[in-house]
Formats: sequence, C-alpha cells, structure tokens
Amino acid sequence: MLAFSQIAADQFLSWGWRVPFLLSIILVGIGLWIRLSILETPIFARLVAERRIERTPIVEVIKRQPKEIILSALARMAEQAPFYIFTAFVFAYGVGTLKVSRDFLLVAVLAASVLSFFTIPLSGHLSDRIGRSNMYMLGAVTTGVFGFIYFALLDSGSLALIFLAIFLAIFLAIFLAIFLAIFLAIFLSLIPHDMMYGPQAAFIAESFTGRLRYSGASLGYQFASVIAGGPAPLIAAWLFAVYHSAYAIAGYILVCAILSLVAAALMKDYTGKDIAAEYA
Repeated sequence: MLAFSQIAADQFLSWGWRVPFLLSIILVGIGLWIRLSILETPIFARLVAERRIERTPIVEVIKRQPKEIILSALARMAEQAPFYIFTAFVFAYGVGTLKVSRDFLLVAVLAASVLSFFTIPLSGHLSDRIGRSNMYMLGAVTTGVFGFIYFALLDSGSLALIFLAIFLAIFLAIFLAIFLAIFLAIFLSLIPHDMMYGPQAAFIAESFTGRLRYSGASLGYQFASVIAGGPAPLIAAWLFAVYHSAYAIAGYILVCAILSLVAAALMKDYTGKDIAAEYA
C-alpha cells in the first residue's frame, strides 16, 4: 500500500489501492501451501484413527455448545472492533479531520504491524504462563482504557501531550523520540489488540471438544467479524459525525472491551489441562 501510494500519488484512490489487493493473490497461495503442508493435531489424528469424526460438526456444535460459540464471538469484540478502527478508520480520520498525510499514516500502521510481529507471540507465550483467560481479560481492560489515550494523542496539539508522547517513546524505544504523538498513538495501538490476539487461537479452540473444535472455533471466530470487525469503521464514522468528538469512538471501544471482559470471564480456561478427552 505504501509503495503504490508513492507510485500512484493523486491517482491512488482511483486505481493505486487496487494493485496491492490484486497482488494479495500471492498471499492466498502462500497460505494455502502452508495449510496443506502442516500436519493435523495429534488429537484430531486420533479421532480419525478411532473413527470418531462427527458427520455434521456444525449442526452438532450448535446443538451442544451454543454458549461457547456466542462467548467466543463476544470475546472478540474488544479485539476485532478496535483493530479495524486503528487500522482502517484511522485513515479517514487522519486524512480528513487531522489533515495528516496518507503516507505518514501508512508508515505508522506498518511500524505497528512490525511491532505486532513480536507482541503477538509474546502474548501467546505469556498466556501459557498466567492462563489464557487472565491474559485475555488483561488485554480487554488495556484496550478499553487505551481507546481514550489513543484519541487524546491523535487529537493533541498540546506541547505537554507531545512531550508526554515523546517521553513515552524514549521509555519504549529511543528511536521513536523523533516522532509526533500521532505516530506514537498508531505505533502503540496494536499492542492491546495483540494481548488478546496472541492467546486467542488457543483460548477459543480449547473451549470446544475435540471432534467439534474446528467448526466451533470457526463459527465463534467468524461471527465476531459480522458483529464487531465489519461494522466497526462504519460505527466509528457515524459516532464522529453525530457527536463531533473522537471520544465517542473511544466510548464505543470501551463498550466492546467490557463485553469481551465479561465473555472471557465466563469462558472456561483450559490452560495446562487435558483437552484430548470428550468434554462433558
């Protein structure tokens, strides 16, 4: 996106953005190759050997574990909705309201993505130590609070806030000290998301019994995209249009965080427990 923003310049909105999307077919191929190359889990392999595969897993998991499907979807509210605000809506808000260049925002989001390369596996690792549920709820609380900090930094024209942003940047990494509060806000924006995304795969998958695990996790995961991820930028744009304040969007993020916090608290944590046996 950043490369074609440079190449297309003023034509980016007409055709420049389309080229990266077309090139993403390469990523589809890579993903397919990875998926076909990895082995099935030992638990699923044993189910196949024992001929205990469920013929209609989607129907069965809806009948047997509807609560887990709903809780999995709600648990993703604090991860999905803010993610699309921080990585999609920020471009409309940054360019249209803050009058920041698109390339600057692309660089900031790219830097945040690089940071996520480390913070996602770190969060997953920590969840092995302190428990999936604990790590996830910590991420939800952080997200709920960070929404207000995020928009305060984005909106700041205050020297005090910029100084604070630079101070925090020095604390986190020396080279960030030369950037403005906006860059810091975007750079840090995915860390609360990563605190949930790291343990999420295991946290959701382990909630379902082995023979229904893939279908149950998929239903809960994708349902969240319908109620959280997809509508989030539209809701954020509507809130800003109605209230003319980014803090209304931060309030929306806080509501999503509360929903996720409650859902995660109600989900059973299987960290370190046997997930091979059939759940009662």
